[in-house]
Amino acid sequence: MKVLVANIGSTSFKYRVFEMDDEQVLGEGRVERIGQPGGDCPDYDTAIRRCLATIDYPLDVVGFKAVHAGPLSGANLVDDRVLAAMEEFSFHAPAHNPPYIAAIRGFQHVLPSVPLAALLETAFFDQVPEAATTYAVPYAWKEELGVRRYGFHGASHRAASENVQKLLEKRDLRHISCHLGGSSSLAAVRNGVAIDSSFGMSPQSGLPHNNRTGDIDSFAILFVMKRLGLGVDEMASILATKSGLAGMSGTSGDMRDLEEAAQAGNARAKCAIDMFTRSIRHYIGAFWLELGGLDVLTFSGGIGENSRALRASVCAGLGGFGLEIDQKRNESVRGQGVISTDQSKVKVIVIPADEERIVARASAALVSKSVKNGQTQS
Repeated sequence: MKVLVANIGSTSFKYRVFEMDDEQVLGEGRVERIGQPGGDCPDYDTAIRRCLATIDYPLDVVGFKAVHAGPLSGANLVDDRVLAAMEEFSFHAPAHNPPYIAAIRGFQHVLPSVPLAALLETAFFDQVPEAATTYAVPYAWKEELGVRRYGFHGASHRAASENVQKLLEKRDLRHISCHLGGSSSLAAVRNGVAIDSSFGMSPQSGLPHNNRTGDIDSFAILFVMKRLGLGVDEMASILATKSGLAGMSGTSGDMRDLEEAAQAGNARAKCAIDMFTRSIRHYIGAFWLELGGLDVLTFSGGIGENSRALRASVCAGLGGFGLEIDQKRNESVRGQGVISTDQSKVKVIVIPADEERIVARASAALVSKSVKNGQTQS
């Protein structure tokens, strides 16, 4: 079975094609600046057609790493119900849901006979205990409006969990997975099952992100709205596009730029890095306690895989808890590798993100099941 996994950005389209018999990557590509000045693709239909023109074999399914559909979770064949759920929760994921919906409709138009599958990013957190998903608000909000903590980056955290179990040849692990990049989160995983996430109801929550706020006192938001006379949509835009590490530093949310600025003496850039590091350590401490100990800590994502300084800062001073990193290993690691010392009771491992493979597996399994059951895509 051949599966194309589409990774959609607000103005970009990346894809990877897998042959699922051996999970070999048959091809990959990307189109940038869709519908933007300087780009030559006016819409997703054009971008999709351009990419498909490079593929000379039939596809069995197109899989999407869809972000938010509220209570609808798991892997689903895309139909009107799935798209309606994604549209309903677009307010919570304005940088993710609208472009994914546009791309899905593009594939429906360009490849009408090929089934489409959506693996929701929330799916990895379906077994998180209710106490960890519930806010202290009127309970009717949860029942009627879906106001609860969901968790995202599920494909990345699942991939990290599966890879580290294979690497250590052990399933019963207490694992904290750190996906750190333009968007960042931590997950607490016991025996391959997620029990908590740093994310809340939206991808704007948890750790500070590139330009999205992360956790903040809800009354601070209400106070600013009242004082500055801001409406809901205006405030939502500020929280989702003008906050985070970029908003704090006044420069960039890119960790490479922040580290360079901090080394040049930019105090706000240094504070942004320190704030980010503190937030990661805060969740590590909470999850460590929740797991009742820790066997392995992993780093994935653009920052997690590439920022040696950030990894060192996150792990600093934890020797008393049985976690020690080897500075030479941390400096030299490229791709996957252990960066803890041989004596460290907690293994610390860099695990490159492999979200597309998780989506491909889920999509292939879903289509195989639907064919077996005689289902058709609506």
